[in-house]
Amino acid sequence: MSDVRYPFTAIVGMADLRLGLLLNAVSPAVGGVLVRGEKGTAKSTMVRALAGLLPSIATVDGCRFACDPAAPDPQCPDGAHAGAPVSERPARLVELPVGVSEDRIVGSLDLERALAEGVKAYEPGLLARAHRGVLYIDEVNLLQDHVVDLLLDAAAMGRSYVEREGVSVRHAARFLLVGTMNPEEGELRPQLLDRFGLTVEIAATRDPAERAEVVRRRLGYDADPAAFAARFAEDERALADRITAARELLARVELTDTALRQITAVCAAFEVDGLRADIVMARTAVALAAWAGRTEVLAEDVRKAAQLALPHRRRRNPFDAPGLDEEQLDRVLEEHAEPEPEAQPEPATAEGAQEDPEGGPDGPDDPDGPGGDGPQDGGPDGGGGGAPEPAGPDGPPVEAADPAAAEDTAPQPVPAQHPAPARESAPVAAGDPYRTRLFAVDGTGRGAQGRRSPAETDGGHTVRARRPRGRLARLHLSATLRAAAPHQVARGRSSRALVLHKDDFREQVRQGRESNLVLFVVDASGSMAARQRMTAVKGAVLSLLMDAYQRRDKIGMITFRGASAELALPPTSSVEVGAARLESLPTGGRTPLAAGLLRAHEVLRVERLRDPDRRPLLVVVTDGRATGGGRDAVAQSHRAAGLLAAQGVASVVLDCESGPVRLGLAGALAARLRATSVTLDELRADGVASLVRENRPTTTAARKAA
Repeated sequence: MSDVRYPFTAIVGMADLRLGLLLNAVSPAVGGVLVRGEKGTAKSTMVRALAGLLPSIATVDGCRFACDPAAPDPQCPDGAHAGAPVSERPARLVELPVGVSEDRIVGSLDLERALAEGVKAYEPGLLARAHRGVLYIDEVNLLQDHVVDLLLDAAAMGRSYVEREGVSVRHAARFLLVGTMNPEEGELRPQLLDRFGLTVEIAATRDPAERAEVVRRRLGYDADPAAFAARFAEDERALADRITAARELLARVELTDTALRQITAVCAAFEVDGLRADIVMARTAVALAAWAGRTEVLAEDVRKAAQLALPHRRRRNPFDAPGLDEEQLDRVLEEHAEPEPEAQPEPATAEGAQEDPEGGPDGPDDPDGPGGDGPQDGGPDGGGGGAPEPAGPDGPPVEAADPAAAEDTAPQPVPAQHPAPARESAPVAAGDPYRTRLFAVDGTGRGAQGRRSPAETDGGHTVRARRPRGRLARLHLSATLRAAAPHQVARGRSSRALVLHKDDFREQVRQGRESNLVLFVVDASGSMAARQRMTAVKGAVLSLLMDAYQRRDKIGMITFRGASAELALPPTSSVEVGAARLESLPTGGRTPLAAGLLRAHEVLRVERLRDPDRRPLLVVVTDGRATGGGRDAVAQSHRAAGLLAAQGVASVVLDCESGPVRLGLAGALAARLRATSVTLDELRADGVASLVRENRPTTTAARKAA
């Protein structure tokens, strides 16, 4: 890979992303930018290119924390810097790998010096290295939640706090935070989304000419990076100079009372939680004015700030897509704009008092008035005029054209409301989601950190020490010292340094919770097709999906109806996709329950090979009926359930049977699966007095219940 960065000014299109990054370069106090977009859209390329535009920084020689000589950090662990030599270097771009540990981010005790020299010293982490530069997190949605929390806390406070292993350190950590993510691979929790100052949604252009130019430039860069960069060197210098000028102008920009009133009114109108959005919008609007070379914030700055700072804060539940109602935004800005001074009335004449039938210059339709709503008011993203009403099925009814004909044809819509019986029913909407009981897998796993089942994790609390299994990952310092202490005399220790052997080392065992693979097997047959019933069932599954989202699980969905089972959603971290598939799920036909269970067995087998540490939780949503596969359909489904039980798969059966007469088929299936069986009413977290929090498919009690 070439050391020559791809030029920022050579990137085609993506104006909003370009602007969001530049605003953070002008004012890091904006709080960073989250870039959301499909794969292959040059997200990483643009972020890396930005680092080359940032002005060089002066640093104190020998300071590992990049202290500014003009204003050194009084709490810098490297001590006072009075009179220290100064040097200048480019701002750093620090990239955070997906599997990074907490110790690597904030720093930790320098174990090499502690054990070899017997002194307590602090080894800085990536936050110290990123100070006064750019911290770039690719695939931020794949990081563990506690790591993202730690990063965003440091970005918000501008300081890192380290309290661990006898080390107490505070140091400055101000950086431009940029995260990129592909929403198809899973979302960030709303609490974490809110911590990013701005967000930008990007997608590859569909214009063939622009796509051709992207390819042409990339091929040119790959062929000769240095020559390609030289073509844009002048543009890069001009953009870097503009960033420097905007930084210098920033302190002189005035945020007027009118602009501040518009900012707070917009945040209140869009019902964003807390006041962080107001503060971010204010900082962004000021940065926009400085970028434009102005010393006063205008309404257009407020509007653009809202487009960048509010969409990701508008999510009212985890499955809402980010977005902003542009018409509502314009309406609020206009309502809280600075009122125009009243014009002094001119003496009216007898002839001219009523000459203007439209109401004169103060009339509501004056196109040149200050409240005019011309096409240019919306900026480049605004619309020019009202779009015509769509034609087609939703167009004007027939009677609007011919009332007499309408009377003759009035009964005709009735057959459309009562279609002939079909094997497939139209999808019905899901009921309102609610908080569900917690279902967890028995035992202690080793999967990715989450919030469902007990597991040994990197971020939990330390419960004990043990000899390393393979490469030492997390040293348990006190246990290592205790193991080595009795042997120091025999090993001839003659200084403060310890004499350590390989057998002395101990590693930490941390207890936390893991995420699981929650695989839904949903009965979509005709026996589930009653609309009111299916609404409740979909609401229950949607609630379980929301629970999986909050617990950071992967999810998959199998549906069975007619003669077969279908993998409607392969295992993924994108719970939003699961909710969309559930919403469009049709029903009808026979009930091939055995096929659904066998398909689940196959999916789990493949996933076990792909990710052996991620334990599955099977959720079967059914009334227990089985009508596909011949007369012994029920027996076939029980045999398939036995295969899953033999594999030790933790399972839950959501019993959807309703009515005064219950056959108990779902309960019998749960017994074969060695699963927990719950009804729709029992699924709610507040629906029962005593909650069973764990499935125990291999315990004696579970076998007796089976």
